[in-house]
Amino acid sequence: MTSTLASTAVTSLLTDQYELTMVEAARGSGAADRESVFEVFARTLPGGRRYGVVAGTGRFLEQLSRFTFGDAELTWLRDRGIVGEEMLDWLADYRFSGTIHGYREGELYFPGSPILVVEGTFADAVLLETLALSVFNHDSAIAGAAARMASVAHGRPLAEMGSRRAAETSAVAAARAAYIAGFSATSNLEAGRRYGVPTMGTAAHAFTLLHDTEEDAFRAQVAALGPGTTLLVDTYDIPTAVERAVAIAGPELGAVRIDSGDLPELVAQVRNQLDDLGAPRTRITVTSDLDEYAIAGLSGSPVDGYGVGTSVVTGSGSPTAGMVYKLVARKNDDGEWVSVAKKSSAKASVGGKKYPERMLREGTAYEERITIGHPGHEESARSLLVPLVVDGEIDEQFTGPTGTAIAREHHAAAVAELPMEAFALSRGEPVLPTVYA
Repeated sequence: MTSTLASTAVTSLLTDQYELTMVEAARGSGAADRESVFEVFARTLPGGRRYGVVAGTGRFLEQLSRFTFGDAELTWLRDRGIVGEEMLDWLADYRFSGTIHGYREGELYFPGSPILVVEGTFADAVLLETLALSVFNHDSAIAGAAARMASVAHGRPLAEMGSRRAAETSAVAAARAAYIAGFSATSNLEAGRRYGVPTMGTAAHAFTLLHDTEEDAFRAQVAALGPGTTLLVDTYDIPTAVERAVAIAGPELGAVRIDSGDLPELVAQVRNQLDDLGAPRTRITVTSDLDEYAIAGLSGSPVDGYGVGTSVVTGSGSPTAGMVYKLVARKNDDGEWVSVAKKSSAKASVGGKKYPERMLREGTAYEERITIGHPGHEESARSLLVPLVVDGEIDEQFTGPTGTAIAREHHAAAVAELPMEAFALSRGEPVLPTVYA
């Protein structure tokens, strides 16, 4: 498998030990080379939400391209006796050589949706379980929360600014997932460099406190960034700060930011003050621990943009999407396909290779239909699986900045198909039922 992806960090040990020991045992039993089909899906939607958002596809493909076992990884495994020498020799030559289909990144999913279908030998495919789940569970959780925030922002721009509330690599992934789901920018520079997410940022309270006066701080910022900058006005007294901001930057002041207080009341007061000061085009941005409920509460206020941190990078109460990676079909010794499924009552799965479709009526989705064993044939349906990897070759259009932009565009189109009840913030059933055919 070849790849032109830029990063070179090996990802093979971003996995659980039992993936390797299962393969070693299966090689011993002679079952390791059985052709198999694994699926990634969620049994339920997190937090009683009405729909989920697939995110992480591009990142997963990037990491898959680096899922190899070099000398350092093999030595570490050998020194700890995790697997034997024959297994180490097998790992030294490992490259995923199977085929992967999946929902487009940015697509919506529902309980049972097979968002990733991994086909190959058991040994080939089972090794990818932890890698796939760690990426999709995190990124889809972030995207699901971000989509809810975007839906109640009603077109007002949202900036992701939660890097300081997440692990450093998770912060980059969160910024990317939020952008796919409708945010317009991020404060995270690495997300901008790696994935083409627009970046933003001006100054924090520390910049104001550094200077002898608020006036000195504002003058310094305007001198450096121009009158179109955003001035933070709640370090001391907001009305005084707004007056100073306009006096220093003039009526072309880009925006003021409010980060504390009773936001609906403050926003109305600041809007009136800006208009009275002759700065009607100066925007108002609010931050201050916002989530989808706070954003909805500000829908009637003259807010021009939102900055969201902790809530979006932690999934707004649902930090994981609850997805699983399950074997659903395999060939027997006679070369015939056999459907397999877990039968435990609380964690049952549905066996068989699946072909999902989004059922549409006059452009509006009404059902997630999953046909088992063969593709569906409804004319009014939209097929949901696309090839991501074919015989080990990654389709790189889904990676990097290009893949991120494609995912963002597809998400907007998928959301436009939903019925209006999908956007309720209250807990409820999935807006589309999952029907097996």
